[in-house]
Amino acid sequence: MKKALLISLLPFATVLLAASSFAQSQIYRCGNEYTNNASDAKARGCKPFAGGNITIVPGTRPSTAAAPARAGAAPQPRVGAADQRARDADARAILESELSKAQARQTDLLAQYNNGQPEMLGPEHRNHQKYLDRVAELKASIDRNQSDIDGIQRELSRLPAPAAAQ
Repeated sequence: MKKALLISLLPFATVLLAASSFAQSQIYRCGNEYTNNASDAKARGCKPFAGGNITIVPGTRPSTAAAPARAGAAPQPRVGAADQRARDADARAILESELSKAQARQTDLLAQYNNGQPEMLGPEHRNHQKYLDRVAELKASIDRNQSDIDGIQRELSRLPAPAAAQ
C-alpha cells in the first residue's frame, strides 16, 4: 500500500522539484535593475545577487497628457464688484440664518440638559444606565453644536462687512 502511494506521488514530486529548480536560478544586480539572464548580465558587467527572495513591482509613470491640458486652460473670468458684493451678501444671509438655527438648537439642548440633571424618561427609571447614556449624548450634542456655532461665527468674521455698515 505504501509503495503504491509513493509511486502515485512520484510524478507530482518531479514536477515540484523541477519548479523549484527554475525558481532557484541565479539573479544578477545591474545598478538598480535585476535580471536572471546570465548572458545579458555578463555583457553588462552585473554582479551576482546573494540574499533572500526579490519581488520587483514596476512603478507607474506620471501622465504627461494632463499637464498641458491645465496649462492651456483659459483663465476664469473675473467677477464684477457689484456681483461679488451680492454674493457676499447672500453668503452672509445664509450664514446668519444658520447661526440663528444653531443658537436656537443650543438653547433647546441646554434646557433639556438642565445643568447635567435632565428629567428621567419612562424606561430610564428602571434602567439607570439608559439615563446616563442619554445625559452623555446630550452633553456631546451640546459640545458639537457649540463648535458649529463657533465655526459659523468664524466664517462670518471672514466675510467683508455688509454694504450698509461701510
